[in-house]
Amino acid sequence: MALDVAWAQTWVRRTAEVIAENRDELIELDRQIGDGDHGENMKRGFTAVVAKLDGLEAPPEQVGDVLKLVATTLMSTVGGAAGPLYGTAYLRAAKVAGLAELDGPAVVAVLEAALEGIVARGKATTGEKTMVDAWTPAVNAAQEASGNGSSPAAVLDVAAAAAEAGATATIPMLATKGRASYLGERSIGHQDPGATSTALILRAAADTAAA
Repeated sequence: MALDVAWAQTWVRRTAEVIAENRDELIELDRQIGDGDHGENMKRGFTAVVAKLDGLEAPPEQVGDVLKLVATTLMSTVGGAAGPLYGTAYLRAAKVAGLAELDGPAVVAVLEAALEGIVARGKATTGEKTMVDAWTPAVNAAQEASGNGSSPAAVLDVAAAAAEAGATATIPMLATKGRASYLGERSIGHQDPGATSTALILRAAADTAAA
């Protein structure tokens, strides 16, 4: 599937489905080291995004239009830290996705911009047990794949796989950023919920591209 506006809209809808399917897992992960509301917040946010898509009077013309809609909706409907972080990620991504279709380098640019937005908003870096620990390896893998001439869909696939591995890698980490950091040593042994939702979102993007 070409990474065009139709793909972007399908990605959003698939994300909403995947988040809903994994709501309880995200809640449980967040209950271990956070407020326990990540799953419900994300489900509410992407449900609202789909409703906004369904209510558009005119179809989006560029991929960035879809990403901007996601950004503004998440910022206004998702509570906790996730709303501002994901909202900023999608907003930064939208600014570099003013295209009718994304090629490999454009996919990389979108992922890079999203990560830059999260880092700027959350002031986090790798190794602190946050969603950055999933986004950073995803970006690195995408850069390498695009540099080797991989297709846009293949770039997304390796990015998603790297995000999934990155999320798993947060389990033994000591949280030093965000609410989980208040737990100190007790944060060790639990997978970060933000890294987990990141992996779910990027896998939805890759699966949609491969369809």
